[in-house]
Amino acid sequence: MRKSYKYRLYPTRKQTAALETQLEEARILYNAALQERRDAYQTAGISLNYYDQANQLKVIRADGSLGLANFSACQDVLRRVDKTFQAFFRRVKVNEKAGYPRFKSRTRFASYTFPSYGDGCRVRENRRLYCQGIGDLKVKWHRPLQGTIKTVTLKREAGRWYVCFSVETDASPLPTSDEAVGIDVGLESFATLSTGETVPNPRYFQTAQARLRRAQRKVARRKRGSHRRRKAVKALQRAHLHIRNQRRDFHHKITRQLVNRFGLIAVEDLNVNGLANGMLAKAVHDVGWSAFLLILDAKAVEAARQVMKVDPRGTSQRCPCGASVPKTLRDRWHHCAACGLSVPRDHASSLEILRLGRSRQASTQASGLHVA
Repeated sequence: MRKSYKYRLYPTRKQTAALETQLEEARILYNAALQERRDAYQTAGISLNYYDQANQLKVIRADGSLGLANFSACQDVLRRVDKTFQAFFRRVKVNEKAGYPRFKSRTRFASYTFPSYGDGCRVRENRRLYCQGIGDLKVKWHRPLQGTIKTVTLKREAGRWYVCFSVETDASPLPTSDEAVGIDVGLESFATLSTGETVPNPRYFQTAQARLRRAQRKVARRKRGSHRRRKAVKALQRAHLHIRNQRRDFHHKITRQLVNRFGLIAVEDLNVNGLANGMLAKAVHDVGWSAFLLILDAKAVEAARQVMKVDPRGTSQRCPCGASVPKTLRDRWHHCAACGLSVPRDHASSLEILRLGRSRQASTQASGLHVA
């Protein structure tokens, strides 16, 4: 299985300048490749592919028109352009909103990749990361790097540099657990478990709004193009990055606790994009359900746990016994006249989600399929 490890880099001033130069060269190559494809089609009706453009790299590098040091990194930029066009044509084919590939400004191109570990990049014995054209970079190894490194990506975020290692590693199954849980995610509480436990909603964005407003006002008051405005933009980016890191850390900790404890985890198959509209959009984005469910899936696969996604329709309007118990949004308590169950609304929903998850697990096992 594939995993990604992200570490902070601490380049010197000279190395930072080299990193910025290499990133800018990658951006120029990306835009030039996109321009060539567009012009070839508009003038001659020719659709260029990756190989047509990759065959020109040696000549371009030989005449000094391209300063990106590693040849494979140049090829990866062209592959990125090719993937962008393939995705565009796929959307056109299925009548989705296509969105023609755009040129990348300096603020919209933040990374480049060494696609083959050992070709232009490697971790030295002294734990420094060597990158061609950059030198030996200091890395903050905040956790062990496990697995076989496949690709290395250098990324700039809010004025700081990071390295992302994509590695291939074996799964690490946990001891078998017979416990099962249903999870009802919400806004009042982040999650309510079928065991009756609740996970409070941390509301990181809401807590940081005053700080964000101050940072945004500083940006708005600075003159465009000035050094002071760039400095204010960087401060605003770091404020948003801090919130994102807090939310990601919270998701990782909660999912780790769930995967360690339960063998079967039942969740709703939510259409989060549909929910993130209207008055609740800010709160839905703040809670980060999509990221939570993705992290939960990844950890469950690695630990050989089962995550069952069930149809969310009606989970709050039914009792786990099967009886219909209609409620409005204001009704926060569930009372079933058929079986006598009287619990908070979210707890009843989590019990119903667990019932649906067990039912799906039984049907999956009967059909001989495996869901994780």
